[in-house]
Parts: sequence; C-alpha cells; structure tokens
Amino acid sequence: MNADPAPAPAAAPGRPARRDRRHALLPPLAAWLLSNLVTWLVAQASVAGEGSRISYWSTGSRRRWDSEHYLSIARTGYEMFWCRERHPDFPDVMCGNVAWFPGYPMAVRALTATGLSYEISAVVVTEAALFGVFAVLWWLLGARLTWSTGLTLAIAAVFPGGIYLHAMFPIALGTLALLVSIAGVKRGSWAMAAAGGFVAAACHIVGAAVVGMLLLSALFAWHGDRRPVRFAKAGLSAAVAACGVLWTKWLMWQATGRWDAYETIQAVSYGQGGLRQPFAEMGKAYAFPFRNWHVPEGRLTWLVEQGLAAHRPQFWLNAAFVLLVVAAAAVRLVRDRRLDAAEWAALTLTVTIYMLPFFAGAEMSWYRNHAQMLVGLVIVKDLPRWVQALLLLGCLVQYALLGAMFFTGALV
Repeated sequence: MNADPAPAPAAAPGRPARRDRRHALLPPLAAWLLSNLVTWLVAQASVAGEGSRISYWSTGSRRRWDSEHYLSIARTGYEMFWCRERHPDFPDVMCGNVAWFPGYPMAVRALTATGLSYEISAVVVTEAALFGVFAVLWWLLGARLTWSTGLTLAIAAVFPGGIYLHAMFPIALGTLALLVSIAGVKRGSWAMAAAGGFVAAACHIVGAAVVGMLLLSALFAWHGDRRPVRFAKAGLSAAVAACGVLWTKWLMWQATGRWDAYETIQAVSYGQGGLRQPFAEMGKAYAFPFRNWHVPEGRLTWLVEQGLAAHRPQFWLNAAFVLLVVAAAAVRLVRDRRLDAAEWAALTLTVTIYMLPFFAGAEMSWYRNHAQMLVGLVIVKDLPRWVQALLLLGCLVQYALLGAMFFTGALV
C-alpha cells in the first residue's frame, strides 16, 4: 500500500486507458499510410511520357481483369452461359462470373446502400479492410512498438503480392478475415474464429484453408477447456467456416440451377479442376514470365521493363518467406518448447496458402493468392532484426516490380 500513488491522480482512471487505446491505432494507421504512399510512388513511376500520370485514388487505377467479374456479381449476381450464345465468334467455352466467390462483392453491394457507386464502394471496402489487416496484425504482435514489431508492420506494408491488397479484389478482405480467425483462436473465442473463417472462405478459394486450420486447432488451442470441449469448439468453428463455401455454392445454384457451376466453368474455360502435381506446377509458374500475359504498348519505364521478368524473384521471395516462417517456428519450438495458439494457426495457414495454388494449378494467379500469406508475419516477429531488415528490403523491391506490372495492366 505504501507504494501506491496519492489518491488524487486515481480520480480519472479511465483517461490513460482511453489514450492508450487511441495510441494503439497509430502504428496500424502509419502502416496503412506508408503502404499507400509506396503504392502511389510505384504508380507514378510505372508510366512513361510527359504529363502521363496515374490517378492513384481513381477507381480505374484499382480495376484490373477479374475486378470486372467482382463488380458484376455485386451489381446483378451470378450468371453462366455458353459464350457462343451471345458472342458467335467466341471459342466454344463457358462464360460467366461463377468462377469468383461472393464475399467481397456482397460487401460492396451492402456499402452501395449508402449511395456510393459500386466502383467507389469497392475501393472503400478494400482500403478499410487493409487498415483492418494492419490493426488486427498489430494486436496479434502484442500492440507494443519495438524494433521487431515495427519492422514486421513495415514488411506488411509492402508484402509480396500486396499490390492486390489495394485493388478491386477480395485479397484485403480475405486476409483480414484470416487474421480475425487467428485472433479468435488466440483469444479462445470460437465464435470469432468461426466468423473470420466464414468470411475468409466466402471471399476466395484460398480462404478455405482456414477450415483445415480450425479443425487442427483442437490440437493447439482452447487449452482452458477439457478435451471434448476443445474438439467441439474446433469442429464447430470449422463447420461454420465451411459454410462460407456452401453459401457460395448456394448463391451460384440459385442463379444457374447447377451445384457444380464453379467446377464446370473452371474446367471448361480455364482448364482447372482436380489436384495437380504441385512441383510440376511450381516449374510452370517459374518458367512462365509475366510478359506472356500482356506487354504494354509504347515506351516502357525502367521499372516496368524489369517487372516483365519479375516472376522469378517473386517465386523465390515467396518460397523464402515460407521457409523463414517455418524456421522461426522451429527455433521457437526448440528454444521455448512451445508455440502459442496464434503462431500455430499462422504457421498452418501460411504453409497451406503457399501450396494451394500449386495443387490447384493457378498458373495465372499464384502471385496474388500468395499475398494472403501475410498472416505468417505473426511468426516473423521472432526473426533476428537483420533478417527482418533483409526481408523488408526484398519485399520493397519486389513490391515495386509487381506494382509496376499491375498499374500498366500486365497482370491478371
């Protein structure tokens, strides 16, 4: 009692706590601003010619290829038809938008109720989700600013493939949902873990990895409960997360009358379906340059010219990131004999997300699918500071190269 302060300062105990909570948002806000600043600089360096500048905050700068499908789902829902029924000169393949998941488009549709256009709503959902990514990641890192956590947040701001975290794609929302699910596991809240899992699985096929993680959580989480309760929480949260995929299938069935609409268009139009030999698919991804999709017309900036061959450093950087996450987890297990629940969850998701595109044959999109490996930064905080600094440098260089390709329309 003698060590307690005088009674007077205790009159308003809530004020410092409220201040601390406000200050806790400053590092995530700084990361969000830094990410946008770097992305804006990349956008300006991606175009050549006098007076040619990309309007970074315009909807057009965030809109690429698959963005059109997500916007069409938000506007009118799902459709599937034989291309020649509407386009006589088109190849005899299936057309429509049932190859894309509804989580992000439905969030965009909901926001349009405020009066915003679909395009602006799509950008707002993306950027709000990205801020949420930094905020939840910061909480998982302990919400305490150190060299380690600061470097980790900086890596998140320029994460490999992270250019898609700013685009009209579900990558930011899906990544946020995965982090929320990890946070639920860490807090021992199966409802939070399940809700995050549902959204992640409804946003992107890669997000379905959360179902396996939640099933396995019976082995590394819910330690305050007895074994039957632990297995029940793991099973229930995984089941709710899996409903994100079932909801997707239900929406597609309602619109097309087919439960296999997603599988059909993937097989008929994109040559995908079933499991692939992952190492063969890795070889294809490594050998297929970004320039083979589309080379911008006219004079190219130096940054874009380098980006045309950036698939190989992107491949190696992604592989190195996974190895670093696994190595950091192994060191923790040897040194401390344990990982906490959030670290187990992040490790499981990172490895699964890395492998999924190669099992599915996602030759056209592995680099953006891997952006959701950002969840592995929960473990990267334990790496030596010099390793984190090198990783940050590599991520920054590759972010600029991939960003240049994105803003010139070369990436799908």
